[in-house]
Amino acid sequence: MKSGVKRLLGRAGFDIVRSTNHLGGVDDFIPFEATVRAARAAGLSVGDYIDEVMNGTPGATQSTIDELSALGVFAANPNTVLEIGPGSGRYLEKTLKECAPDRYEIYETAEPWANYLTDTFGVVAQPTAGSSLAPTPDGSIDLVQAHKVFNTVTFLCASRYFFEMARVTRPGGRIVFDVMTETCLEPAAVGAWATQGGAGHDSYPAAMPRRTCVDLFAALGCSLEASFLAPMGVASTEVLVFRKGT
Repeated sequence: MKSGVKRLLGRAGFDIVRSTNHLGGVDDFIPFEATVRAARAAGLSVGDYIDEVMNGTPGATQSTIDELSALGVFAANPNTVLEIGPGSGRYLEKTLKECAPDRYEIYETAEPWANYLTDTFGVVAQPTAGSSLAPTPDGSIDLVQAHKVFNTVTFLCASRYFFEMARVTRPGGRIVFDVMTETCLEPAAVGAWATQGGAGHDSYPAAMPRRTCVDLFAALGCSLEASFLAPMGVASTEVLVFRKGT
């Protein structure tokens, strides 16, 4: 996937740039200015451009949002939303079309993208330390989400975020994120990642035991409401939806 993305970007006139912060364990990230330029030239939103051109999975982001909507995640009209690692904002943009929170916090390590999201969508960019949500008070968020984040970081980084997500979610609120569980790793999928996924990105793609997630959140007072598969790279990732007990 990495080499394929580079070829697409090369034809569009720019290159993948190496990240220097390593906070998420991913070597490469999508360059800000060139991606925005190319999306505008294609007449697409940044999120749709990434889905259709860079990832080759048109409608992938919208399909996840549609699944969450069908599950009632947005039906309660969450007043406060927090997103970890929104990146280009492709899930953020579509979330805002489903609900109208008074406050939307983001934790994003790539400063150009964080600035773009605050300027474009009026969200609040919090200081980001890599695995902490310390600036956000306990029990203050109605919906906490992360998409295509925990498949790219180490086990301990993801686990630290899980504790923080449970901490900041209000009773009755929801926690939504995707991880590459054993459900996503049948032999054909492992073969696809090993032979078609390129050299990998250090910690990407990162596997996470499903039972670990479910048991940990249960211990933190959050029950699993639903799950479904979503496309990622040459295979899939599993989206988990938790509700924090009242």
